Amino acid sequence: MLLTARLVRTLGKPGLYGDGGNLYLQVRGPTQRSWLFRYMIGGRARSMGLGHVDDVSLVEARNKADEARKLLRAGIDPLAARDAAKAKAITFTDAADRYVATNRSGWRTERYADEWRASLAAHVDPVIGSLAVEAIDTPAVLRVLTPIWQTKTLTASHLRGRIEKVLSFAIVQGWRTGPNPAVWRGHLQLILPASRKVRPIQHFAALDWREAPAFWAKLAAQDSMGALALRFAILTATRSGEVRGATWDELDLERAVWTLPAARMKTGKEHRVPLSAPAIAVLDKVALLRTEDGPVFPGQMRRRPLTKLALTRPLARAGRGDLTAHGFRSTFRDWAAETTHHPNHVVEQALAHTIGNAVEAAYRRGDLFAKRMALMDDWASYLEQPPAKVVQLPRRAARSRSDGLTAPRPSGRPPLKPRRASGAA
Repeated sequence: MLLTARLVRTLGKPGLYGDGGNLYLQVRGPTQRSWLFRYMIGGRARSMGLGHVDDVSLVEARNKADEARKLLRAGIDPLAARDAAKAKAITFTDAADRYVATNRSGWRTERYADEWRASLAAHVDPVIGSLAVEAIDTPAVLRVLTPIWQTKTLTASHLRGRIEKVLSFAIVQGWRTGPNPAVWRGHLQLILPASRKVRPIQHFAALDWREAPAFWAKLAAQDSMGALALRFAILTATRSGEVRGATWDELDLERAVWTLPAARMKTGKEHRVPLSAPAIAVLDKVALLRTEDGPVFPGQMRRRPLTKLALTRPLARAGRGDLTAHGFRSTFRDWAAETTHHPNHVVEQALAHTIGNAVEAAYRRGDLFAKRMALMDDWASYLEQPPAKVVQLPRRAARSRSDGLTAPRPSGRPPLKPRRASGAA
């Protein structure tokens, strides 16, 4: 029988009610009534939803069923046609937003997720953001990358990887078909030069470890919050972002340990940092501004952390504006290798570096805390030692040959005796 508008509103018993021409009313409950178009194609039964009865009237459902039957007569799967139409409506910007929303909870921090999306907004969206993901091809990807591949190679390389992820996400979602035009191996690597060959990787500027005590004395003379945070970062050999984000609940001053949660670590693993006496002394100074739910090193707004620039200014005031806060991790690494007998794996653990060898990582389950405590105490002692002074020794005045004496040789050796003439008795 044909359905009527009244039946559509009143049918409450769960089941399928046919209207003819492959159109059915699906009832699952008093308020759960929707339209289905059921058909066979390629020997397979399929069902396509046409909407809820509150949104789609009986007349509209019959019109949609008519359109679907026309596609079937032309040999076209109505569901596949609808998916293709949806794909055309999904732009790169849409896909990127959905990718970030899907993966945000699995990323290290909210800030990382924001930076990830912001990089696409700055460089990709203005060029191909409005294109449907199905329409993005290799020339479209190159329009983004080519202008900055030579001048901002590292940024361009990161963008390529992010475009690849978004387009792979679109493929999995069924929004596009075919190969991914942002893939590097076997594809873009044949068109663009390798990033490492275009521009050498620029490492963070680091202080020579031999100059560290002299620099430390200049830094210790500064009492700004930025200088205190920088001193704490140097003493603990941690990253500046880890220091700026530190909170008081991460610190156990009685046991002299700072526990960084996995969510704030680059490696995604909890990291315990032993605190030397000078590091505790820095914390004692900033404790005067302590708020329970605020950062250890507050910025101008007491409940907000310091900015990156705050750790850069003390370097400039100390006459070393060429350095970076992160570079002191290299200074610490070089000092440990050049002057101490602390094992390499202890130093690497202090820097919270990931163990590259999978077998070694499987067996090394401790964090070597006691050994790292000794290492950090030695580092603090080295920094706080008085800088070496170069003393200019006065030169001894050379006596004149007129007094019958020979001036001492510059090497400090006694003057050579004159040779005897050959044949002398």
